[in-house]
Amino acid sequence: MKVELVTNVLDANTAIAEQNRQFFAAKGVFVLNLMSAPGAGKTTILEKTIEALKDQIRIGVIEGDICTTRDAERIAALGIPAVQINTDGACHLDANMILRSLQNLSLEDLDLLVIENVGNLVCPAEFDLGEHYKAMVISVTEGNDKPTKYPLMFKESQAILVNKLDLLPYTDFSLEVLKQDLETLNPQAQVFPISARTGEGVVAWSQWLVELASSIKSK
Repeated sequence: MKVELVTNVLDANTAIAEQNRQFFAAKGVFVLNLMSAPGAGKTTILEKTIEALKDQIRIGVIEGDICTTRDAERIAALGIPAVQINTDGACHLDANMILRSLQNLSLEDLDLLVIENVGNLVCPAEFDLGEHYKAMVISVTEGNDKPTKYPLMFKESQAILVNKLDLLPYTDFSLEVLKQDLETLNPQAQVFPISARTGEGVVAWSQWLVELASSIKSK
């Protein structure tokens, strides 16, 4: 009975996610689901990305957190439309939360919508939101064991951002070991070494997003 219930929840979510996907396609908006563990640096990366891109493409953000509006306030301070979703304890966003939040965004005025998911290395990867791509952030301070301990996040993501590169000399994290693990788990994933603090790697990551958003607009 428990397995049946979980299956029903995921099936219902998938159906709503498909509605979201069709809606995004009709509006010509590229949608990215950004995931990570708590503290990996998603919001700071998002701020740097917005600063790099806001004169090139139109960006909107949906922020997911268990509580508070702090992240949405940080994004809105950059002049970007931002909607906060508080899950009240749930460890991930789901497709219905996204559907409800869209009434607060004008998708006609956007080229790129970034959904910053709740900080968690398990649940967010299991729930389709209707996004085009998933990307996840791993910081060098988390260690090299995360891909093998939490493989689904790494398997589901089209891009892996390796953040806090400026701290690499002070850790035993190995980019080569990460790439070896990805060769087994997800060899097609794009890897972006990045430092949200110094801005290193932000240009390459940002231009990748521009190309993806442009490809959606041209369809």
